[in-house]
Amino acid sequence: MSKPSKERGLTLVYTGDGKGKTTAAVGLAIRALGRGKRVLIIQFIKSPQRTYGEKLVFDKLGIEMVQKGIGFTWTKTPDEHRDALKDAWTYTKERVMAGEHDLVILDEINNALAINNFPIDDVLPISEVLELIANRPQGMHLVLTGRGANSKIIKAADLVSEINVNKHYYDGGIPAVMGIEL
Repeated sequence: MSKPSKERGLTLVYTGDGKGKTTAAVGLAIRALGRGKRVLIIQFIKSPQRTYGEKLVFDKLGIEMVQKGIGFTWTKTPDEHRDALKDAWTYTKERVMAGEHDLVILDEINNALAINNFPIDDVLPISEVLELIANRPQGMHLVLTGRGANSKIIKAADLVSEINVNKHYYDGGIPAVMGIEL
């Protein structure tokens, strides 16, 4: 990893088992937009078949959010997930290397890289993710969110924030809440 520099562009990682990784990235997107930065968010797990509050407001604000996922790994077959991840990764490489954005958020890519109940390294190779981090356009900031960040991603990052859970209402039987998770 080279020396951190705002001219080079920073790599930020939000990981851990606690709630708030995507929320932190969403806040960063709003801050960047407020400063006139061009923002792109690519979601690796979330599906366009579901409506999320952040997507609704980003459409109004002009922040581009693309949902390339098909949901949790237990909701579809491994082949369907592999196809979606391959498509998401191909799309990500093209969009990042086009250099049209100042901030690119790869939401839940850490979750995708941590999948271990079916093979994914041939459709989302960690080596290519590290290469993208190292060779992205000058000045572009990258944010990688999701549980279980790979140790190589952590090493390549300029900032790593681990969000831990101390207490969660899920444990008390309260499901996802509109305006909080959705």
